[in-house]
Amino acid sequence: MAIELSSAHRRRLREIWRSAGWPSQDMLEVELVDAGLLQRLRDRDGRETLRVTDAGIAVLAQTLRRNRAARDAHEALVGRVALQMQRAGRIVWRGLSLRARVGEGEATAWAMAMPDVYSMRHTTVEAYLEPLVHEIKVTRADLLSDLRHEAKRTAYLALSSECWYVIRQGIAQPQEIPPDSGVLVASEAGLEVARPAPKRSMQMSFGLWMALARATPVDNGPDQEAQAWLGGTDTDADAAPPT
Repeated sequence: MAIELSSAHRRRLREIWRSAGWPSQDMLEVELVDAGLLQRLRDRDGRETLRVTDAGIAVLAQTLRRNRAARDAHEALVGRVALQMQRAGRIVWRGLSLRARVGEGEATAWAMAMPDVYSMRHTTVEAYLEPLVHEIKVTRADLLSDLRHEAKRTAYLALSSECWYVIRQGIAQPQEIPPDSGVLVASEAGLEVARPAPKRSMQMSFGLWMALARATPVDNGPDQEAQAWLGGTDTDADAAPPT
């Protein structure tokens, strides 16, 4: 019997493929067995295990190809945003793992955040750093999953003076993203501002400074356009912050 496979179905197939096949005996497995993606086996002592069938392996292979394509598209868009930030004269990091304090009073807690692109202006004046977070989304499912985790978005806001969601064209409408974040829409033609990010005053904590000191910024490589911002005095570089 054919079923509409959810992410939970696909995840359970992967778990059983990687394991000894001990059953959980829940309704998820009932549906997978009924669909012919899992097979029940019994050993001579009567113990039951599950085996992923050839049809189940085909589903796993299809999922792998789909995830790789999404990951490649995601990394390509991360690279585009990082390059644009560099060309705006900013120091850029990719794949940081940062800790941020969220909440107030007794509700204060620490949250981990891994922004796809983190950048700050190339300046020696702390008040002009303007750290930015760019979170890249190329699938609707990934975007909606991210938006459901309010603590994650709150951590992005705590780590930046502006937080931006960069979404691939067609996966969502700008109004679906909370107004505390800006929205950039990525198409083949470029990156278009669908809604500006609210600017907030933000002082970088010592812990954030240490995390950045331990990380390696993205190398400009052969592209030296960003260096145009460094050609004058500090006053020149700080006079016109990039957008």
